[in-house]
Amino acid sequence: MRRAVVGIAAHVDAGKTTLCEAMLYRAGEIRKLGRVDHGDAFLDTDAMEKRRGITIFSKQAILDVHGSVCEGASENGKSGSDVFGHEVDIDKIGKSASSHGADGREHSKNSSQEDDFEFTLLDTPGHVDFSAEMERTLRVLDYAILVIGANDGLQGYTETLWRLLARYNVPTFVFINKMDAAGADKDGLIAQMQQRFSEGCVDFEGDTEPGKQEEVALLDDSGVAMDELLDGGSDGVGYSAGGGRISDDTLRSMVSKRQLFPCYSGSALKLEGIDEFLAGLQRFTKPKDYPSAFGARIYKISHDEQGNRLTWLKVTGGSLKVKAMLTNEHERRKDIRDADNQADATTPLAPNGEKAGVAGAGGNAGNRGFDARKTSRTVGGSDTSEVSSAEIWNEKVDQVRRYSGAKFELADEVTAGDVCAVTGLTKTFPGEGLGFEADAGESVLQPVLTYTVLPGVGDSGNFANAQNAGKGGKTAIFSAADDAGSKADADDRAEKTKGFKTDNASDSSQIARNPTKPAEVTPELHKILVALRTLEDEDPALHVRWVARLCEIHVQLMGAVQVEIITQMMHDRFGIDVHFGPGGILYRETIMAPVEGVGHFEPLRHYAEVHLLLEPGESGSGMRFESRCSLDDLERNWQRAILTHLREKEHLGVLTGSPITDMKISLVAGRGHEKHTEGGDFREATYRAVRQGLMELKAKGECQLLEPWYNFRLQIPQDMLGRAMADIQRMSGTFDAPKSDGDYAELEGQAPVSEMRDYSMEVNAYTHGRGSLTSVFAGYQPCHNAEQIIKRTVYDPETDLENTPDSVFCAHGVGYTVKWNKVPDFAHVDSGFSLDN
Repeated sequence: MRRAVVGIAAHVDAGKTTLCEAMLYRAGEIRKLGRVDHGDAFLDTDAMEKRRGITIFSKQAILDVHGSVCEGASENGKSGSDVFGHEVDIDKIGKSASSHGADGREHSKNSSQEDDFEFTLLDTPGHVDFSAEMERTLRVLDYAILVIGANDGLQGYTETLWRLLARYNVPTFVFINKMDAAGADKDGLIAQMQQRFSEGCVDFEGDTEPGKQEEVALLDDSGVAMDELLDGGSDGVGYSAGGGRISDDTLRSMVSKRQLFPCYSGSALKLEGIDEFLAGLQRFTKPKDYPSAFGARIYKISHDEQGNRLTWLKVTGGSLKVKAMLTNEHERRKDIRDADNQADATTPLAPNGEKAGVAGAGGNAGNRGFDARKTSRTVGGSDTSEVSSAEIWNEKVDQVRRYSGAKFELADEVTAGDVCAVTGLTKTFPGEGLGFEADAGESVLQPVLTYTVLPGVGDSGNFANAQNAGKGGKTAIFSAADDAGSKADADDRAEKTKGFKTDNASDSSQIARNPTKPAEVTPELHKILVALRTLEDEDPALHVRWVARLCEIHVQLMGAVQVEIITQMMHDRFGIDVHFGPGGILYRETIMAPVEGVGHFEPLRHYAEVHLLLEPGESGSGMRFESRCSLDDLERNWQRAILTHLREKEHLGVLTGSPITDMKISLVAGRGHEKHTEGGDFREATYRAVRQGLMELKAKGECQLLEPWYNFRLQIPQDMLGRAMADIQRMSGTFDAPKSDGDYAELEGQAPVSEMRDYSMEVNAYTHGRGSLTSVFAGYQPCHNAEQIIKRTVYDPETDLENTPDSVFCAHGVGYTVKWNKVPDFAHVDSGFSLDN
């Protein structure tokens, strides 16, 4: 039996889940046709999905298509014509579910195994707030079905989906749904798709004219299709034009290469066009060839009703058996696996069994335990295949489950091309590759809003307030994650830090007294954080973060609907009531010039010194790390430990305390002590070296605040073009020369998210519903109002003891703190590195 993994994607309310339901029903997989609005759809298994009528989590269903089928199949007939007008016998598609056997399916006695096709359908969320879940699913698809509502046309999010499908190189079928709606125009929609998506969007329904056949042949870059059309070579089932036809094999090849995008139409709710679409899906897809070596891609983490952790994956090579031992240790990871084992071998254990922090003057390692968590596997654009030895795992597969809807069957073995959920794995994450598969890179769709999670039930208008903050005037443009609150709050924090005294070597008998302690964690906050970590395990895009200086928990979300869903999940799954503060923009920081940062950690009986070269990277490059240090100066195991400590933490900038990005950090020198150096010493020295370098650049004005920007496409009536151009300029955006299309004009450009996040509603208002705005995350660029944001944030990097830039030295058996700007003068190592090199 041939098989393929097919995902269904669409803008919300286009009828995506209804199409899944219709396909399963017409193929005999389910006996009763459910409805989304009735809450009984086969793939809407979650209670929240049933109540809201939207897909929140990706779902799986098995769809078997048996026998030789064709498009044009009728419910009662035994024959029909395919898309090209050829008469083909049929015996399966078109039978009602009630005519099938006890299992809801009827297997044709005459069907050939070569004609049988098993599709694994993956229904993905359609709401933009859950687009991260959808994007993760795209990585495991063989084919995709893009559903377009005939009543809505090409929505902005539909264009985003098309670009994502192109990015992940997923062959795509198009189903135009809701053709029973008033004003539905299939030909007009296909013409728009050819103009805005690809000329390969071709109507595959009914007879095709000779001119259209030539257009299809011209889409084939290899020229095989045109040769078949002109020379008459075919398998007898392709296009007919004179004596020549394009063979099905060639058409399948064109579809798989994304040269051709078959388009179908109908009404999923009324089961119109479903048989034809199923037949076309079977006919124009082909199974992939997989290698014999084991490989798998993980796209989802979830928990069942019993609390079992499920790792959802697609096997992309070899097979996976129950009780098999799996590991995330790739060959390219082995060269760093011994680093932490050697570096931390002598670090004492805390009472809870975790590595204890090293106490000392100015030291704060012991306070980091509450923020301990799994290392972020994607730090900007860093190589996610490089993981520390602490992350290397070897675990056994307990169960292999093949789901279809809410039910599953246990399997002893699954082979390449199968999608399954396995239990027994506790350290996997979405996007991880197993076997020969590499980890996935950074997602295109990322949350750019950050929210504060607060205990207890908030005001009834909490969600509306979060979404509408700043409406009617200026949009809320400062980050809740980094906002220090009011001026009174800032003064209060300053008052608390007055006792922190910094001394230098001129008075070595003195130690920093009365350091500011991070805010204490209440049991209630700890309980909330533990629950959020579980949700983050399932959705890494949440980026749950404990901000010690504010004693707050922050998460990154896509929008107000996701806020409501997280609130409900916290209540239903964990019995915890929370609410969210207003959402703010997630800023980042980078540098504009290179600098050498120095970190020294030497309280009594501890010693480590680290010299790092911080260099600006290209926009969007993320964080990169390497060692330029000679093995004669620092042992290999310590060098590996330093690189591990660089990767394991989200380092913060010194302007607003936002995460740093687009930077390359190189180890250029360091020193340890044979007797006194422990693993935690290099951790402290490494963190301090990063911050010390950043402070040096801040003093020179070489640090830069970044903000997220959108690529936008604005379509408006021609007479409102001037208003739109003025708005974009007011929002500090840029745009290309306007394009005119009859009565409508189109603007494309870029603008800050902080200014454009609510603009779609404004466009809808002043165009009276005739305009549309499409926005896609375009990455981070220099902040257009950096001074204003930095002033509002009220962040003082010198009083942030969780991320201190100062170093600790020792004299006469007493540790003392040296300010960041004096550290290079007291350093024990001369790196010999010149920024002029």
